[in-house]
Amino acid sequence: MEITSVNNNIVKDTVKLQQKKYRNLTGKFLLEGYKAIKEAFDAGIKIEKIFVDKKHQDEYKFCSEILIQTNEIVLKKISTTESAPEAIAIGFQKQYDKNILKNLKKIVLLENIKDLGNLGTIIRSSIAFGAEAIVLYGGECVDIYNPKCVRASVGNLWKIPIFEIKDFEELKNTFQNYERIATLPKSTNYLKNFKIKLPAVIMFGSEADGLSEQLINFATTSVKIEMAKTVESLNLASSVSVILYQTLISGDN
Repeated sequence: MEITSVNNNIVKDTVKLQQKKYRNLTGKFLLEGYKAIKEAFDAGIKIEKIFVDKKHQDEYKFCSEILIQTNEIVLKKISTTESAPEAIAIGFQKQYDKNILKNLKKIVLLENIKDLGNLGTIIRSSIAFGAEAIVLYGGECVDIYNPKCVRASVGNLWKIPIFEIKDFEELKNTFQNYERIATLPKSTNYLKNFKIKLPAVIMFGSEADGLSEQLINFATTSVKIEMAKTVESLNLASSVSVILYQTLISGDN
């Protein structure tokens, strides 16, 4: 199959996936570039179709039956980056059963995280330091299937279950038997002395507002990173990395 016009209906429908409402409506998302497409394919993500520059189609023999030959003009129209990649795919979002949370012991919770780059980095750090799942809590979290987040996670989006929980009662019922650790700048528990008790959910607030009073009150304990007095705070993704390394990696030793 070949498509060379940006006015083609398939192209128009694909462009809509740049918007969250259409990703939610269809359960699909965009993958840009060989690395993202191949890693998703290898991880078992169902790929619907791949738009590929004719000059690069031989690189996609692993899924030749769903290739659409196209040109740079169409790829630029579909792409969310300044320089369009040689291929863009449509994938189906991965679904997980929330019941598996009951069997996991190391959970990262992010409340109303708004920065796509931060989320992508946190996904990578969570996997690197032994977290078993990520929970996005609240109604203002960014979309993990936003193309920027997909790129920032560098293929790790498929390696850890990620759940959305918007209702506090559901959150409370899910984690009532967990150690609930609030990460707070005013905590009296320093990270260097902190010993995690499993199962645990480590809770991080949004970049601008931190944890809500609701989650602070829900916590069973808290922790803070000790650092030089000349530094007021760390970037959220950096804080997550430091805390997960100390609690989940060093804590196992």
